[in-house]
Amino acid sequence: MAIYDRLLSLVSPKAALRRGIKLNKAGRFVESFPLLAVSARAGIPEGEYRVARSYLEGAGVPPSRAEGARWLQRAASHGIVEAQSLLAALCLNGLIKAPGDATSTGERPTDLFVEAEATAESDFETAFVWAQRAARAGCGKGQALLGYVLTNGPEPMRDLDDARRWYRASAESGCPEGNLGYALALMPGATADYDWRLIRMHLKAAADAGLPTALYVLGALTERGSGCPRDAAGALEFYQRAAEKGNCAAQFRLGVLLIEGQQVPQDKVTAETWLRRAALGGNIEAAFMVANLCLGGGRSPPNYADAARWFIHAAEAGHKAAARALGSLYLVGAGVAQDDEEAAKWLRISAEAGDQASQVDLANLILEGGGETGDAKAVAEWFKAAAASGDLVAAFNLGVCLAKGVGLDRDDRGAALWLRRAAEGVVEAQCAYGLMLADGRGVATDLVEARAWLSKAADAGMPDAQVTLAEMMVKGRGGPADVSTALALFESAAARGHSGAMFALGALYSGSHGVPKDRTAARRWFHAAADLGHGQAQLMLGRYLIAGEGGTSNKAEGLEWLERAMAQGVAEAEYDITAEFPLAGRSAP
Repeated sequence: MAIYDRLLSLVSPKAALRRGIKLNKAGRFVESFPLLAVSARAGIPEGEYRVARSYLEGAGVPPSRAEGARWLQRAASHGIVEAQSLLAALCLNGLIKAPGDATSTGERPTDLFVEAEATAESDFETAFVWAQRAARAGCGKGQALLGYVLTNGPEPMRDLDDARRWYRASAESGCPEGNLGYALALMPGATADYDWRLIRMHLKAAADAGLPTALYVLGALTERGSGCPRDAAGALEFYQRAAEKGNCAAQFRLGVLLIEGQQVPQDKVTAETWLRRAALGGNIEAAFMVANLCLGGGRSPPNYADAARWFIHAAEAGHKAAARALGSLYLVGAGVAQDDEEAAKWLRISAEAGDQASQVDLANLILEGGGETGDAKAVAEWFKAAAASGDLVAAFNLGVCLAKGVGLDRDDRGAALWLRRAAEGVVEAQCAYGLMLADGRGVATDLVEARAWLSKAADAGMPDAQVTLAEMMVKGRGGPADVSTALALFESAAARGHSGAMFALGALYSGSHGVPKDRTAARRWFHAAADLGHGQAQLMLGRYLIAGEGGTSNKAEGLEWLERAMAQGVAEAEYDITAEFPLAGRSAP
């Protein structure tokens, strides 16, 4: 402190305050703070308030929210309305739990109407006390804060009519936060054009003052056509301005509009940038969208690791679809290490939140031996409740649980009843019920009806149904034999990667059931099925290679396929190896 200032502080605290304010306005914070502190210690309310702001803003002194709150409370108690208003805002933002009860974080105080990450829950009770004092003293900011407390505070504290009156008073005093609060308070009851014109007038006043939430709301109203013609380009402009000020909701909508490109020019690169900013700001829907963009948003190849990180971000914040997607990544080990326990964990979280697809995925994992004790029972109960309300997908899944004894005692008759109900609209159920009819499991055997249900599922493109129906047609079960139609069904299923269909085609082209013999085609189909792990196909391919059927002979490769078939438990493969290579053991001659 300069000698003049030191002497001044000793002579007159009021003079020290005046000098401190002058230096503060000049940006000479380090020199101004000791003078302001002298006036504050002398009990001058203005000095107390300015010392509080110095601590909160780190102006000329290390930032300290605790010290700022302590001096702010003194100034507020001495009638400084700006201190009362700021104290209420700090309590609402969770930056202090109660006056003087805070920790030093170095963060600057945040305006109520700007989104900020709070460090604690809002203290509505304390905020109400100080906002009410400031409001009654005519402070526009205090009136807006009081309106906010009366709108969003605990239920016993709420009074929407009183809140609207305080917001209106704040707006009439020229406070932008009052304009915003009053507009939002009017929106639920708005019906006439006059109502919307009034709302937009107040929102525009708040937006002109730079409040990002007002800009965002104007964008939303303009996009929906509330109080004005729908205008996507106009909405985009409002969202852009709000997004640049850090409004996460605006960043998200801006990204969505740009990525959809329906009424505005599409710009996927800029869209993803804004979605990422919104996600980093805490918008979990944006995080979910970014994750999906990483999986299939034009990337080549998809970035599974990045997708997993964003799914985790959204899932940990409670996004059930993200939890399901994350569980799926853990199941296959895409972007994360393959981990059935982690997969079950995230699928369980999503399933318990009511996501039916996750319930199905978790059920499938349980059928393969995964999940935890109690998962099977919970899954069955989910399906039972949903099925009872008429959900056909749940009815199908309940039927599967009963058929396999997952979470419930095995009950073939009950399974057949639920599968029959689900078959009215679920292709998988049509196939499953057809198989039960064909096998006489849970119901009386009825091959004609079985063939009818399998035909419905086959027509819908279900490979398992196509293969089973084709096998019935080849053998003439449940109706006349029709080998040509069966061939077409096998080929359709094979095109979808069904190894059983590929093996059946190989068998038919080997000359069975009246199909003209074509050993080249047979070998090709056996090879396709063998590559997918079909044991009988591996046996037949080995034989074809050793005998040179349908192509050149290759005994070494043939032996390899026979050994693969034997490893899968195909007994004939071991016999063929012993018969073909009696002296060579497991090696080709």
